[in-house]
Amino acid sequence: MTGDITPPHEERIDPREGAVDAARVEELLETLPVNPDGAPDPTASAQDPGSPAAAPAAASDATDPGADRVGQLETELAALRSENESLRGQYMRIAADFDNFRKRQTRDKEDQRLHITCTTLTEILPVVDNFDRARQQLNPQSEEAQSLHRSYQNLYKQLVDVFKQLGVSPMRVEGEPFDPSLHEAVLREPSEEHPEDVVIEELQRGYHLDGRVLRHALVKVSMGPGPAGGSRPDASAPPSEGTSD
Repeated sequence: MTGDITPPHEERIDPREGAVDAARVEELLETLPVNPDGAPDPTASAQDPGSPAAAPAAASDATDPGADRVGQLETELAALRSENESLRGQYMRIAADFDNFRKRQTRDKEDQRLHITCTTLTEILPVVDNFDRARQQLNPQSEEAQSLHRSYQNLYKQLVDVFKQLGVSPMRVEGEPFDPSLHEAVLREPSEEHPEDVVIEELQRGYHLDGRVLRHALVKVSMGPGPAGGSRPDASAPPSEGTSD
């Protein structure tokens, strides 16, 4: 027999099955970004805001790490400023304490030097007193005695000059009002020439050291004029009663 003979087990294939819809393909190609050479960009799916892969990138952009770093630096700066102010305050207190310590040390050193000088000079003052007494009492007559006396006077003058260089000066007390801070009263006696509480005689010379009392002067103080015509009547005694008629 002639004609089309179809094998019994062969299936017929529809030529439309498996065909690609050209319009759909063109629509998909239009949505894809195109590289400069005209080829589709394979990374378009990662950059598509609507794709799931782009969601984590958008979330990471929302929390900017630069802002967190700026906040951390500002916190550290505030802490450093506070620490700097604290250290500056401590430095100012230490500087003030050191300045006070230096002044106190200088003052104590000066007081100690003055105390040592006063103690030493006080031990030497009796020697100066003996030189002064001998100078007032001796009255040499012969030439040899006068030569010895002049040598003695020169030695005394050198001693006095050394005292002056150290700041020691003698007190002048005769005729001055009695001052307990400068004088030490040893005797008191009536005087017609001086009023009461006036120094009438110097028994031992006193000395100053740079304005401070090195040794008080031993003096005799006036009690003022004595009672005239004998003793005065006692004011506390009762008046005498007259004789009765």
